[in-house]
Amino acid sequence: MSKLILKKIATLSFVLMFVFTAFAALPVSAATNLSDIVWTGGDGNIDTVGNVTGLGERDPREIAAAVIKVMLGFLGIIAVLIILYAGFLWMTAAGNEDKISQAKGMMSAGVIGLIIILAAFGIATFVMNALVSATTGA
Repeated sequence: MSKLILKKIATLSFVLMFVFTAFAALPVSAATNLSDIVWTGGDGNIDTVGNVTGLGERDPREIAAAVIKVMLGFLGIIAVLIILYAGFLWMTAAGNEDKISQAKGMMSAGVIGLIIILAAFGIATFVMNALVSATTGA
């Protein structure tokens, strides 16, 4: 295998490990006894299910917005790390034009990625705010 493919596999595995570790750290509560959940349709059943499953009273739109913000935050961190790594490569290039051009390419790709991530964050925030105000009448 070439070095480029090995680098891509290592980077992808690191990112996946980072993402899965972040999701594994989220608190998860499960019902220990399924008979605790009442499915008769009376008052308070949604609260009981929410308390047992750990979902609570949060609006699904708020949950989606929080997930999008977390994912874009991770992507932003990765873009900044790419920019920092490119700067490190540039500083340690010792005048080697090949390494400098590689670092410039990585840095421009990182900056473009960061701009795209920030634009996606802005668009997602605008859409979620418009969705919430349109559906709640606020």
